[in-house]
Amino acid sequence: MAPPPASRAADSAPADPGRPAASAPEPITVPSTRDHPHHHLVDRRDTPRGRAWEPERSRRGGAMDGAAAVKLVSGEAGYVLEDVPHVSDYLPDLPLFALWAYMAWAFLTYPNPLQDNPAYSVVKQYFVNPDDTVCQKIVVHKDGPRGNHFRRAGPRQRVYFEPDEVHACIVTCGGLCPGLNTVIREIVCGLSDMYGVTKILGIQGGYRGFYARNTITLTPKCVNDIHKRGGTILGSSRGGHDTVKIVDSIQDRGINQVYVIGGDGTQRGAGVIFEEVRRRGLKVSVAGIPKTIDNDIPVIDKSFGFDTAVEEAQRAINAAHVEAVSAENGIGLVKLMGRHSGFIAHYATLASRDVDCCLIPESPFYLEGEGGLFRYIEKRLKDNGHMVIVVAEGAGQKLIAETMQSIGKDASGNELLLDVGLWLSQKINEYFKRNKMIINLKYIDPTYMIRAIPSNASDNVYCTLLAHSVVHGAMAGYTGFTIGQVNGRHCYIPFYRITEKQNRVSITDRMWARLLSSTNQPSFLCNKVIEEAKKEQERAAQLIDGSPSHRKLAGKVAGPNSGDTK
Repeated sequence: MAPPPASRAADSAPADPGRPAASAPEPITVPSTRDHPHHHLVDRRDTPRGRAWEPERSRRGGAMDGAAAVKLVSGEAGYVLEDVPHVSDYLPDLPLFALWAYMAWAFLTYPNPLQDNPAYSVVKQYFVNPDDTVCQKIVVHKDGPRGNHFRRAGPRQRVYFEPDEVHACIVTCGGLCPGLNTVIREIVCGLSDMYGVTKILGIQGGYRGFYARNTITLTPKCVNDIHKRGGTILGSSRGGHDTVKIVDSIQDRGINQVYVIGGDGTQRGAGVIFEEVRRRGLKVSVAGIPKTIDNDIPVIDKSFGFDTAVEEAQRAINAAHVEAVSAENGIGLVKLMGRHSGFIAHYATLASRDVDCCLIPESPFYLEGEGGLFRYIEKRLKDNGHMVIVVAEGAGQKLIAETMQSIGKDASGNELLLDVGLWLSQKINEYFKRNKMIINLKYIDPTYMIRAIPSNASDNVYCTLLAHSVVHGAMAGYTGFTIGQVNGRHCYIPFYRITEKQNRVSITDRMWARLLSSTNQPSFLCNKVIEEAKKEQERAAQLIDGSPSHRKLAGKVAGPNSGDTK
């Protein structure tokens, strides 16, 4: 892939009262390594090309301003690289002079142990080119912008942490999900087998485990077969995030690599931990692995455990279909996970082909009247004699709220949802009883069965790739990032891109149209809902086309032909 265009650093440090205003730092012109007498000491593949991005350090102990921690590079044809921080960006003791920066890079980094690993000796080009980036939008027009890019994941030729000095920890937070144990196993095995790291801790009980629970030592032997079990061997919890206590624990224990596995709330917490680590000037890499069974994390192709959830949901749908066809006017109702995003219900319906109606949070529906759910159920029963309905747990919450009170929030701040499955079962039974029509309704809720099972073969491979990629990134010194697959390529994504919004089913694209065609259900949509969905899709497209989403960077990207960092 072509190298990213040359760039300039953004001046985003706050003004210091009593001193003259500082001008924006000039880009560094990097001399050729071959012109230096000790060029053999400098790794020529993992050093900056052309003009280097140089963050401005504040005058208070070397920490950067919050906006300066965000790296944004724009280039020709609308190219935008949303880069991730590096530990060397904020450590105050690294030289700034360009030539000495090269010498420091040689002496402050170490050869990657993988170059001597016989298992990887057969790979022609195992180390990732530092100029490689991954585009977020894979389909472009001839004259359209190149769009947003992220730094490609993978092993670097030189690493920032010496394996003997690494003290890593792993924590799992939030709800359960298939594949958690596989990710834990592969992080431990990746650190140990690929890099020779021996000090790895497991933090028990989520974030509060940093300061309120015991830790366990993790070795390849003790995690050898945990991928065959569901759940997480470390335990998990919601809430308990106390930034100061967590970073104090990290500092006191001498931990310098933190691997955080969890959903958007957990990744938001990891971002806060990174900011505190950066403020204190600690040589600690904070890296996230996104976990959500609902597949509601943006930017990435999918989250681990999703394929397993969809596959396991088929069992419940098949059972509902058997019950429905075996009874007069049989109705099988299945509730699946999906608090705000109906991806599991959507894909399970498409995979099954036995479902007659799929209800998700993104597509409002109504019960009574022409075009409503009850009329549709009545018609399907008269035509087929049976019916299968799949409903996501977050669907119809506004309808339920009209007759029931909210039940509060959980420890993570999420709204506790009312049980749409039981409510819908009751409403359907009441409707047909009023209309003196006999039905046999069976309600199946496999929610906790699905999330507690081990991951399937596909998810096991995906978890392995995610775990190894995040280890490569942390060993290379990258921090403040989440690992994710974008268009089939693994890359390092800044925390703010993962937590800015939730990924939701688009009810105006072809995938939803395929579902409507498969089930023959009414869309339940009015023109207002359709227009709002189209506007949301347009806003998402603008982000992918290269408009920076971070509020501190809005409007700072240079024109498509400038080649500057603003």
